[in-house]
Amino acid sequence: MGTSEAHDDLFRSVREVCDAAVGERSIFRLLAEQGHLLFGDEMFADLYSSRGRRSIAPRVMATVMVLQRFEGLSDSEAVDRLQFDLRYKWACGVAYDAPSFDSTLLVDMRARLRNSAAPDRIFVAVLDVAKKANLVGKKRIVDSTALYDAVATQDTVTLVRCAIVGVLRALDAKTAKDLRQLLKRDDPYDKSGKPSCAWDDKKARDELVDALTDDAYAMLLALDGRVLTADETKAMQLLATVVGQDIEADVDGVFRIVRGVAPDRVISTVDPEARHGHKTAARGFDGYKGHLAVDAQSEIITATEVTAGNASDASAAEALLADMLTIPEDAKHRTPEDAKQHEATDDETKSEVYGDASYGTADLVEQLEGAGVEPNVKVQPPSAREGMFSQDDFEIDTKAAEARCPAGVRVALRILKDGSKIADFGASCAECPQRSQCTASKSGRTIKLHPKHETLDRHRKRQRDDAWKQQYRKVRPRVERKIGHLMRRKHGGRRARVRGRQRVKQDFALLAASINLARLAALGVRLAPPAVAI
Repeated sequence: MGTSEAHDDLFRSVREVCDAAVGERSIFRLLAEQGHLLFGDEMFADLYSSRGRRSIAPRVMATVMVLQRFEGLSDSEAVDRLQFDLRYKWACGVAYDAPSFDSTLLVDMRARLRNSAAPDRIFVAVLDVAKKANLVGKKRIVDSTALYDAVATQDTVTLVRCAIVGVLRALDAKTAKDLRQLLKRDDPYDKSGKPSCAWDDKKARDELVDALTDDAYAMLLALDGRVLTADETKAMQLLATVVGQDIEADVDGVFRIVRGVAPDRVISTVDPEARHGHKTAARGFDGYKGHLAVDAQSEIITATEVTAGNASDASAAEALLADMLTIPEDAKHRTPEDAKQHEATDDETKSEVYGDASYGTADLVEQLEGAGVEPNVKVQPPSAREGMFSQDDFEIDTKAAEARCPAGVRVALRILKDGSKIADFGASCAECPQRSQCTASKSGRTIKLHPKHETLDRHRKRQRDDAWKQQYRKVRPRVERKIGHLMRRKHGGRRARVRGRQRVKQDFALLAASINLARLAALGVRLAPPAVAI
C-alpha cells in the first residue's frame, strides 16, 4: 500500500495558489485541509497486500473517486483532472508536478472495495463526520428516483440470440463446438447482436423467432443434467429465462412472441438485473431505482439503496431506516402506559419519518410505531370511480365485524384465510336509490378490507388533519432538492455509469458521499485533529 505525503513540499506545493483562489465553503478546500483525516491511508489497508510494488496512495484514489462522482466525470476525465487541475492536486495533497495514474486503476479500486467487507466505507466515513458534528438527528425523509440503465434495452429476438451466444462463450471450446452441431439455424453465433432479417416481412420475422427458439431449446436440452461451472449455469439460466418470458408455442407448435409484458421481464442480456420501471402510470424507464434517506434538518443523506426498476419503494424502506427501526433495549419491555410516559413531545427530539404514498404500507407503519417512531408517511386512500362512493364513505367496525353503507344497510364482515375481510351488500343493492353512486356491478357492491385495515384506516384519518398536511408539505419536499443535487449531471447521475445492481449500488453510495461532503463544506464543518500524546 502506498502512503500519502504527511506534509506539503515546500518548493512544489499548490497550496499558495489554491488557498487564495478557492472558496472557503468549497469541497476542494475541505478535502485539501482534512482529506488525511477523512480518508487516511490506514482506512484502506485491508485492500492491499504487504508484498509487491508500492501503489498509488489510497487517500489520493479515494479523493479522485469522490470528486469524479461529484463532477460526473468518466474515469479518463478524472485522471486528466488530477494531471492538469491544481484543485485536484491540492485536494489530494500532492505536488504540482506529481504525475497522474492510469484510469484502469479506478476500475481496480472500485472492484477492491466492492469485494471487501466494507464496500461503502467512503460513504460511512463522511456520514460519521456529519454525526460527530450533530447534523444527523431523529427525523428522516425517504424517497426514490429513477436510474437509467447503462446499456440499451433489447427486443425479444436480440435477447434470445445474445443469450445463445452467451452460453456458447461460457462453455469450453470442445463442448461449444459439439453444441453448435445441434443448432439448425444458419448462424455462426460468434458475436452478440441483432440477427439479419427482412424485418418488413411478417413471415420472415415469424420464421426467425421459431428458428431461434428451436436452437435455444436444443441447447437447453443438451445441457440438461450436465455438471456445469457457475458461469455456465448462469448463462444457461439466462437463456431459459429470456425464452420462457417472451415466447410461447401456438396450437400448431410454432413458436411466437407473447403479447404483453412478463411481470419480471429481463430487458438486456448485458445487464440481466435491470428491469422496466415506472415512477408514475404515464412515465416509465429502464434500469434501477436509487433510494435514499435524508436528515430532515441538515439534509445529510443518511442511507442509500438500489433496487431493480420494478421493485416497490417500500421494499427498500427497511434498509434505509435500519438505524430508526432499532428498538432500544429499555423500550422492548415497556407497557403501553410506559410508552406514553416516555413519548417525546419536543419537536427537536421526536423521531419521525416522512415519505410519499409509495412507502405507506401497513407493515412499515407498524414497524415504525413499534420502534417508537412517528410514521408521517402517506397512506394511499381507497380508490373509486369519479363521483362514486369510496371505501371511506362506509362505516366499518372491525371489532363488531360489520359494515354500514351510505344508505344505512348493515352487513356482517366475512373473514378470509389471508386475514382480509369481505363486506357483501349485493342482496340490498337491487332496490337501493343510491346504487348509481355506489356500483355498476350487476351483483351489487362488495368491499374488500386489507388484513391490516385498522392500521391503514387510522393513518388515513390522521392525514386528513390540516395541521398534519401543513407539516408534511413543509418537510417532505426537502428530499426533492437533495435528489436534484444527486441527479444534476446526467452521466453518473440520472444515467448509471456501470452495470449490475451491486455496482450501481456502490456507485450511488459514492455519489451520495460526494454530495454529503459538499454539504459539509457548505456548512463549514471541520474534523478535530486527533490528540497527540506528549
